[in-house]
Amino acid sequence: MTRNLFSRYASDDNNPDWENHIERETQLYHRKSDIRSEYERDYTRILHSLAYRRLKHKTQVFFNIDNDHICTRMEHVQHVESVSCTIAKFLGLNVDLTRAIAMGHDLGHAPFGHEGEVELTRIRKDFGMDRFWHERNSLRIIDNIELLEDDKSELKNLDLTYAVRDGIISHCGEVDENGIFPRKEKIDLDTFCEPGQFQAYTWEGCVVKVSDKIAYLGRDIEDAVRINFIGEKEIDELAKISQKYGVETINTTVIIHNFITSICGNSSPQQGIRLSDKYNKMLKEIKDFNYTAIYNNEKFKVYRDYVALVIRSIFNTLMKTYDVCNPYKSLDNIDCMKEAYPMLAGDFYKHIKVYSNIQGDNEKYKNKKIYGNIETKEIYAQAIIDYISGMTDRYAVEIFNELLKY
Repeated sequence: MTRNLFSRYASDDNNPDWENHIERETQLYHRKSDIRSEYERDYTRILHSLAYRRLKHKTQVFFNIDNDHICTRMEHVQHVESVSCTIAKFLGLNVDLTRAIAMGHDLGHAPFGHEGEVELTRIRKDFGMDRFWHERNSLRIIDNIELLEDDKSELKNLDLTYAVRDGIISHCGEVDENGIFPRKEKIDLDTFCEPGQFQAYTWEGCVVKVSDKIAYLGRDIEDAVRINFIGEKEIDELAKISQKYGVETINTTVIIHNFITSICGNSSPQQGIRLSDKYNKMLKEIKDFNYTAIYNNEKFKVYRDYVALVIRSIFNTLMKTYDVCNPYKSLDNIDCMKEAYPMLAGDFYKHIKVYSNIQGDNEKYKNKKIYGNIETKEIYAQAIIDYISGMTDRYAVEIFNELLKY
């Protein structure tokens, strides 16, 4: 294997697209003593965000909030960061950019993992919207929702660099291609209409995309075995896959090592970010196994129904507060709900105030007012979806239990 094959294509000040890569919507404040690069600033802005902190209580695959040994969304993000940074370092790419993309790639995941995403999609379709997909919602969280205090104690949006934002919305790892190349042009990221529609703009973004898949496959299998979600039959199937590809066993350690070294040994600027043919086939076979034995398993049916009930109940309760004739009265309606549902009504009331022009008179908040004057029920529905998508599993369950009291 040859190190640093991609060094001349790394996202640094020698890259001809460097200014596009580090472009921000507005200029961040700077300290004279700051020693961080643009991407290091992005990394720490994500690290200190509330959205990142909440990932520790969001489902990766298995809803098991009382089991400390089951992978959470935050742990998955750390796995992706580890895998992608190892690959980027070997290939000679910008590790700081890679790390920032990996850290932020799942900020937009709904509570309860994929099942939460499914129910939010159903709700969006009820209002004539397209599907909910977490890659786009991650960008929405970064661009419009998440706030940080600046050096004047004013709360503003994260305002990350284009390369990080692009890598996040481009990270969909469900497309089974081998040999990924970055796209050549800078585009408006709002033109993304579906996951995986465009490749990332940087090689670093391509590395994160591949690493996402590598990171979750083995760990999801280990969790399924740990909680007896799959049995001897499925374990025997895995053993056959192992034997087929000359691997002693299939677990996180083996998958991550073999696939990382395969990518490092087979990727080149001419061939793209790729696995060997052998390991690409093995990756697809393990992924197919996971979908059959785990993700689409009928054992998830009760969980799916529960998630749908929790999310739909919260949404419907809040949607009833919208006043079609006078949207300004909606806040009064939420306020009246506080007696029955103090946590739900109180927190959503704050959410509306921060992101709309209605009673948005707090000078500390300098963020985008994305809901305007909540002129339509569709805007109000989007506000509720944003609020729900930011919830942790624990918080959503607490809110649902509060609804059960009346």
